[in-house]
Amino acid sequence: MPRVARCTLVRLDVPYEQARAAVRRILDDAPRDDHAVVVTIDIALHDNGSTTDAEISATATTEIPFFGWFFVPLVVLARRRAQQHAAAALTAAAAGNTPPPQPSPVFGLPPVAFTHEQATLLATAAAATAVVAFAGALFGQLSGPISDSFHLSDTALTVALALTRVGALLALVPTALADRRGRRTSIMLGVLGSAFACAISAIAPGIAFFTVAQALQRGLLITTATVAAIAVVEEAPEGARAYSTSMLALAGGLGFSLAVVVLPFADLGANGWRIPFALGAATIFLARPIAKRLRETVRYEAVARRKDIARGRLREIVDKRYGRRFIVLAAAAFLTNIFAAPSSQLMNKYLEDVRNFSSTGIAVFRGVTTAVPGLIGLVLGGRLAEQRGRKPVAVIGLAIATITQMIFFTFGGPIIWVMAATSILAAGAGGIALGTLDAELFATEVRSTSNALITTISVFGSGAGFLAAGLLAEPLGNLGRSIALTGLPALAAALILVPLLPESAARNLDDVSPTEEYGPDP
Repeated sequence: MPRVARCTLVRLDVPYEQARAAVRRILDDAPRDDHAVVVTIDIALHDNGSTTDAEISATATTEIPFFGWFFVPLVVLARRRAQQHAAAALTAAAAGNTPPPQPSPVFGLPPVAFTHEQATLLATAAAATAVVAFAGALFGQLSGPISDSFHLSDTALTVALALTRVGALLALVPTALADRRGRRTSIMLGVLGSAFACAISAIAPGIAFFTVAQALQRGLLITTATVAAIAVVEEAPEGARAYSTSMLALAGGLGFSLAVVVLPFADLGANGWRIPFALGAATIFLARPIAKRLRETVRYEAVARRKDIARGRLREIVDKRYGRRFIVLAAAAFLTNIFAAPSSQLMNKYLEDVRNFSSTGIAVFRGVTTAVPGLIGLVLGGRLAEQRGRKPVAVIGLAIATITQMIFFTFGGPIIWVMAATSILAAGAGGIALGTLDAELFATEVRSTSNALITTISVFGSGAGFLAAGLLAEPLGNLGRSIALTGLPALAAALILVPLLPESAARNLDDVSPTEEYGPDP
């Protein structure tokens, strides 16, 4: 949508013809885009004899489905910078001085230009991720009220949460299917199935029925998030793969935040927690607009057209070229999730039982410590991973996130607000870098299959973390201390395993993970 700024008026102390020549030089040198935002400069001249008045205006155009509202302030800033630069450049050109440097990139806009098709796929995949992330976050956010409604002990609740991780096994097939049937099919399966799982959860009569529905929900969340991340990495222009991953994670964070927003429904009564799940079921109405805009990635279509390539082969994932990458990434995912799963999904219960927060208080706490820090962490992580490399950002970010989160679960008082916010910011940056590597380090024909296996292994780490946190809670005195202890494996993964991975920043994706030149299949 076009947005036009007010004109900037500049008086040039040169005759009209000399001013026209300066305008031609400015417009010839001016970039026609500012990082996915098309900015058009218009300069109108008025002859005053010995001087010339110039009216400079800028028009910025964006066409981003679902999330255009998010980029409005960034577009306004890009437009203003372009208009101010044009005024300064015109004044310098008319006076015969050196023109000023181009304006710095707007924080939050991509480092390189996206085509309309690339931007549409990224935004649509992000919308699918947000929808499923909202539904997938509800159990963790409402674990306290659900536990009370079904009269569960801490151990019984952690066992139920651990059992939902069986959904990773359910996700293995539809995620791997994306290598054989395409990214679009798997993403839409996740969106549709997620709404169905929420509907079943909303009417669940007991914890067993509810746990089965949530295992399905978890599998669909994994499918959508994994395949959507692969799709945006494949479709992103070179130099913007980490940025695309950060935008997808930002959308997932939006879905998670919406799950926090609906927490007060749990205060309406013993079954108030069912209302958010009913809202999750209503996301079925978003499936059609997502399906309408979601297309297949160019890279996948190119591989699918080749009859000599067998897609989704396990043998290639563990061969000499990719096997070491797979082992390191899988081990890091397992160890990281031993801590990440219980610290995320049991945080609300910890705040309620140990720190005496109400559901509304938890919503305020999570909003303050998650929304802004998470936003900054994700956007900053995408930028730093492009500029500084994936590995250093992943190592530093994940180490800081783990240490601060361990402190959060160990101590009380105001420090928990600072530690939670710091952990979210660092985890966002480190997670973006590591998540980008997950998609980049395997060839197109096995990218979904390899990520499905890594995710499955990581979920076993989640299950181990839940069981450890539950079993250690009583011996250690409370749930917080047991969760903090599970951070040690995650810290080891950040400091020992991640440095073993190859660096992929500033490299062409097809050079990082080339497609094998196969002969004809027998």
